[in-house]
Amino acid sequence: MESPQARRRRERLESELPHAVDLLAACLAGGLAPGPAVEQVALAVGGPVGEELRLASSRLRLGVDSVRVWRELGQHPQLGALGRSMARAMDSGASIADAMARLAEDLRHETRSRLQGRVRSVGVKAAFPLGLCMLPAFVLTGVVPLVVGSLGALLGP
Repeated sequence: MESPQARRRRERLESELPHAVDLLAACLAGGLAPGPAVEQVALAVGGPVGEELRLASSRLRLGVDSVRVWRELGQHPQLGALGRSMARAMDSGASIADAMARLAEDLRHETRSRLQGRVRSVGVKAAFPLGLCMLPAFVLTGVVPLVVGSLGALLGP
């Protein structure tokens, strides 16, 4: 069971992450090194994403190996994709800015798909109460007259 506060934090992390990754991609494309870029994004976005990025940024400033920091962030339930992409790009020597741009697009697509699924489930969840409200009307207008008419015909003169 997840507490309401933990659920809100998780949902905020999931919804704000694509924006933070977009900002990170922009900072990296602008020529900022990954450490300072993460620090600037953490200050800009704030909230739970900012807190998590500040933790990673502070570890980078303390001199912890950057690939290690990102791999450990890759274990995070919501920010794992960011950590894994950063670690992969740094480990392989690929463009970090390009990796972040692709990740931001993937995260936006994933968020959009998740929201569409939630919207579709509302219709399914609303069917039962709606059916429950319509059932008495159906019984009174459809079944009762049929039963009364049948009983009248069977018991009639």
